[in-house]
Amino acid sequence: MVFCSSILLAVASVSGARILHKRLLLNILCSPMSFFDTTPLGRIVNRFSKDIYLIDEAIPRSLRMFLSVSFSVISTIVVISYSTTIFLAVVLPLGIVYFLTQRYFVATSRQLRRLESVSRSPIYSHFQESLNGTMTIRAYQQEDRFIAESDKKVDINQCAYYPNVASNRWLAVRLEFVGNSVVLFAALFAVIERGHIDGALVGLSISYALQITQALNWMVRMSSELETNIVSVERVKEYSETPTEAPAIVNSRRPDPRWPLEGQVNFNSYNVRYREGLDLVLRNISCEIAGGEKIGIVGRTGAGKSSLTLAVFRIIEAAGGSITIDGLDISTIGLEDLRSRITIIPQDPVLFSGTMRLNLDPFETYSDENVWHALESAHLKQHMETLESGLEHEVAEGGENLSVGQRQLVCLARALLRKTKILVLDEATAAIDLETDDLIQQTIRKEFADCTILTIAHRLNTIMDSDRVMVLDKGVIVEFDSPTKLLAHRGIFFSMAQDAGLA
Repeated sequence: MVFCSSILLAVASVSGARILHKRLLLNILCSPMSFFDTTPLGRIVNRFSKDIYLIDEAIPRSLRMFLSVSFSVISTIVVISYSTTIFLAVVLPLGIVYFLTQRYFVATSRQLRRLESVSRSPIYSHFQESLNGTMTIRAYQQEDRFIAESDKKVDINQCAYYPNVASNRWLAVRLEFVGNSVVLFAALFAVIERGHIDGALVGLSISYALQITQALNWMVRMSSELETNIVSVERVKEYSETPTEAPAIVNSRRPDPRWPLEGQVNFNSYNVRYREGLDLVLRNISCEIAGGEKIGIVGRTGAGKSSLTLAVFRIIEAAGGSITIDGLDISTIGLEDLRSRITIIPQDPVLFSGTMRLNLDPFETYSDENVWHALESAHLKQHMETLESGLEHEVAEGGENLSVGQRQLVCLARALLRKTKILVLDEATAAIDLETDDLIQQTIRKEFADCTILTIAHRLNTIMDSDRVMVLDKGVIVEFDSPTKLLAHRGIFFSMAQDAGLA
């Protein structure tokens, strides 16, 4: 029975922990950007580290110990009661004292553990921020201030941890009293009934009673620890049930495999905000972009340029109106179907740890020949051929063993490999030199000649040859026409061109 119960408990614990972790991971990965905007990274790290550790390690151990000592206490009371029946008279009063002590302690301990868990998150957040900003901290000689700040957050965390230890000592004194009372009454009743009870039974009863102090102590401690650690399950469950993005695939609304054929994009009275309760960042956007048209999007900082691209990918959802691509409302289809049919070259190139081939074709859907062709079009083939491992060349985390320009060219090669009908350039050349900028612009003009291109411009010279330019101001389209007409109009675009020395 001991063997079977141990196996059952071990299997159930591992299974439960795995299910909780899987739900948490899937939910966090599918959470909308608004969740990450409002949730400190330390809190998320805390859930995946300390809370998952407690679910994996501490809770199964506490449960096993609790069941073990519970049966030990029950068997002790049964043996004493069998030996001296009169002992049953004090079992109830002692049980009430024990129960009240345990309830009082558990309520306190649980809240202290919750406070300790909550105050641990800022330590992780601060440490993460310090690592990310190490260069800046050293440059401004702020090491002592950041160390002091870290110490302060640890002290705040200990403010909740220390009373937890003190409450354990408080519990121990009271449990010792209950345990010693059991020994006292077992011995007292054995003496009172000395003429009617066998000496061997008296010895058995008192020897069992001497063990109950420790068993009682452990029983309360394990039940309290179990209930306290269940807070981790509560915290993991909370993040497993937060709102998520729309489903990846909507089976009833799957688009044609060749969609989009034309690349026509229409905004219909489109409004969007970053999250509930905030002001609209795009207001009443209405325009029609024909298939194959090259559109430049410009505006001052905060005008809503990047919000427009986020809206096309449904990173942020509509607060009103709609976006249609080739007549299909993008809000009705799955996110995977939408995002896999649109290509973006971001301002900050995103690379993963792994081989160059993995970075270019993570789902292994293209042949080596196609990959090499994409690298050649992106002007990276010559560099890759100088490397011994070729496509198997290891890329460091974030592409740190490549220059900024090379990282951007890798992103261009990735886009060329997929070559969808719609291409979004989110200030793709803002952080690179003019020579690399010209290379990328030439390649885009040649390889994406028949595609719809939406270019968020940091340098106005990159969009002066666009078919039309959209000028945004405070989330509203204020000008939308060809560059020559906008320059002749002498409006906002003309003043921006003047500032850039292009007019």
